[in-house]
Amino acid sequence: MKALYFAWIRERTGLAEEVIEPPATVKTAGDLIEWLKGRGEEFEYAFGNEHVVRIAIDRAHVQRDAPIEGAREIAFFPPMTGG
Repeated sequence: MKALYFAWIRERTGLAEEVIEPPATVKTAGDLIEWLKGRGEEFEYAFGNEHVVRIAIDRAHVQRDAPIEGAREIAFFPPMTGG
């Protein structure tokens, strides 16, 4: 699946996007964040305050307990404000 990183998450990971293959034990969006955090200090830093990170699976906003099976694209971004 493709992972997309936006705003300060992109800045902290040093990546705008990448293709990832998480292990079968990673079942939900929250599991995926935990797995990503274990990939290195830049990911630990990017997802350090993971509860403010917003998630979209195939362009639909989801919660951390959303299943990722079959997802083609998962995006991570900080909260957005309107104005």
